[in-house]
Amino acid sequence: MNLQPAQQGKARQVLADQDPVDRVLVLSDADRAALNAQAGRGLLLALAAQGAMGLAAAVIAGVVGGAAAGWSALAGAGAYFIPNALFALRLAVSVRTGKASPFTFLSGELIKLFATALLLWLLSRVAQDSLVWPAALLGLILTLKGYLLLLMFRKLS
Repeated sequence: MNLQPAQQGKARQVLADQDPVDRVLVLSDADRAALNAQAGRGLLLALAAQGAMGLAAAVIAGVVGGAAAGWSALAGAGAYFIPNALFALRLAVSVRTGKASPFTFLSGELIKLFATALLLWLLSRVAQDSLVWPAALLGLILTLKGYLLLLMFRKLS
């Protein structure tokens, strides 16, 4: 919210005069749009960081362990990145349409976790002979920890 100093003081006074149970923050349409835009940028930054970490894991595994390890790391990264990207898309759509809710987030998070587990299971069945598990787990873990890349460059606060 971009309130002028005089407006901020007035807003604080109104909130201070109210009972804590009755306090409600009312956002203007412009404030709501700014928050939605900031959330969308945050989602895209997080996805970009996870993708970069997954690719870094594939390159590291490929250099250290060969082509099979590189592909395994990429597959492990994809097992988390693909459901997470679909979840982020679903969140962005629900925010744009005004249908965002805690239930939307919780159900999407559960579906994302089950989809990741299913993709890892399918990966173990389809590529069982050529899969290098340490590399696949490296790709999965580095993709999961993609936000660390944002923290390194202070893009996440």
